[in-house]
Amino acid sequence: EINVDKILQNSLPIKDLVDKGIDWLTEHLAGLFKIIQVSGDTMMNFVSDTLNVIPPLLLLIVIPALAYYVSRKKGFTALTMLGLLFIYNQGLWEEMLYTFTLVLVASLISVLLGIPLGVWMAKSNRAKSIISPLLDFMQTMPAFVYLIPAVAFFGIGMVPGVFASVIFALPPTVRFTNLGIREIPEELIEASESFGSTDRQRLFKVELPLAKNTIFAGVNQTIMLALSMVVTASMIGAPGLGNGVLSALQHAEIGAGFVSGLALVVLAIIIDRFTQFLNQPKRKAAKQSTFAKFLAPILLISFLMTGITQSFLKATTSDKKEITLAYVEWDSEVASTNVLAEVLTSQGYDVNLISLDNAVAWKSIAEGNADASVSAWLPTTHQAQYEQYKDQLVDLGANLFGTSLGLAVPSYMDISTIEELTSQANQTIIGIEPGAGIMAAADSAVNEYANLSTWSLTASSTGAMVTSLEQALKNEDDIVVTAWMPHWMFAKYDLKFLEDPMGVFGDVEEIHTIVRQGLKEDQADAYNIIDQFNWEPEDMQAVMLAISEGKTPRQSARDWIELNPDKVKEWLD
Repeated sequence: EINVDKILQNSLPIKDLVDKGIDWLTEHLAGLFKIIQVSGDTMMNFVSDTLNVIPPLLLLIVIPALAYYVSRKKGFTALTMLGLLFIYNQGLWEEMLYTFTLVLVASLISVLLGIPLGVWMAKSNRAKSIISPLLDFMQTMPAFVYLIPAVAFFGIGMVPGVFASVIFALPPTVRFTNLGIREIPEELIEASESFGSTDRQRLFKVELPLAKNTIFAGVNQTIMLALSMVVTASMIGAPGLGNGVLSALQHAEIGAGFVSGLALVVLAIIIDRFTQFLNQPKRKAAKQSTFAKFLAPILLISFLMTGITQSFLKATTSDKKEITLAYVEWDSEVASTNVLAEVLTSQGYDVNLISLDNAVAWKSIAEGNADASVSAWLPTTHQAQYEQYKDQLVDLGANLFGTSLGLAVPSYMDISTIEELTSQANQTIIGIEPGAGIMAAADSAVNEYANLSTWSLTASSTGAMVTSLEQALKNEDDIVVTAWMPHWMFAKYDLKFLEDPMGVFGDVEEIHTIVRQGLKEDQADAYNIIDQFNWEPEDMQAVMLAISEGKTPRQSARDWIELNPDKVKEWLD
């Protein structure tokens, strides 16, 4: 007898096929991806570095002046000025320029690809029947999925962020170009043909001009979609305003998240209005001065000359060596990474801090896209990542001993072991990010302990977990959370770990330092400092507590270094 249900539930090997396909591409096209990555990084660094070298106060004058030139509206000019002043006042100017660079490059690539594809769709019904389902796929697939091949192909940083943004933002330009050309009345096309125009003349002198408004609407939507990707792209190391939003989300910092989000809104409105006013009918040529006609070339040449000059000066005068530290947005890793970064900076290094998802952080070290990380929890929490990448990186050993993982509850709850959990806290364990090792251990605990068979594990973020804990403590409600030591919440609140008789969460853990292969040969002094870095749980907890009380991670790190000169001196000897 044929078991139809068993046949239907026999999974097709789609996952394996996709994995093998990505592996084949990364292996056989590694050279091409490297060329794209290097050239893309060079181009975007040129744009962002040039924008950064221009004094902000000058841009605060030039950009509103351009707003008035394209719109001739005082309201839009004032809005642009006030919006940029807000971003500058909040200390987000540099992040805004990085975000603008990512959106600019992603939008240009999308337009350069999208308009020809849209023309092809308009000219060929067969092309439309093939491209339309692909565009549907690109628009409906969750944007996070695009990060996976982006990291596999291009590592971390701006280039994979642009890659993911282009895939997500491309469809509107293609669709609107196709729509604009197809909606041109047949009479106009026939009239152009009757005058003997070629296909090329008809496209560039009739169809594209008549479809311009529709195409511009698609370009506008593409720019907005690219801008909406900046938070997602920040998960794979793309710098910008998205980092602030992501960090605030993970730490439940409502105010910081609102400020970064509002800065994104301001930038979006300015860009949106600029594109709309650029699409308005041109004023009569007689009303344009000679300067106005040459304004765009003058600005472009000035920008290129500034960029070339700053690149030359940077290459000839900078003697700083760069170090890239990857970390996860956990309170403990923010503390340790910022302390090490400040020490390296004091020794003349230009330190780049890149916040990444845990799995991406390990991959970036293994592939040499980042130099080091002091965020490896071993042997239990990050065991899977260690087994996967241990042959592609160097483990320098523990930088902190005495860490522990488990389930924690407020001290007023009258239980001491996991086995005593019954109906408390609505039978819910509040967890952190889904990819964290402690979440896998907590899931195992739910499966291993018979008394937890009806319990559920809720994934959230570190910040959301802490916020839920604070609310429960205020109301003296029951709550069970995933927790680890050291963490500032144990210094601030009266909490206790539940004993783990079955040992699901493992023994005492260590936090290790991992570095890319070849760092010792490339930058021996930096390698030695990173290798010597170690401290105690009390030290880490002090920095974490300072951050939780409102100080910036950088200032908290500097304060700790100032109070512990002897310990820092040991790292430098």
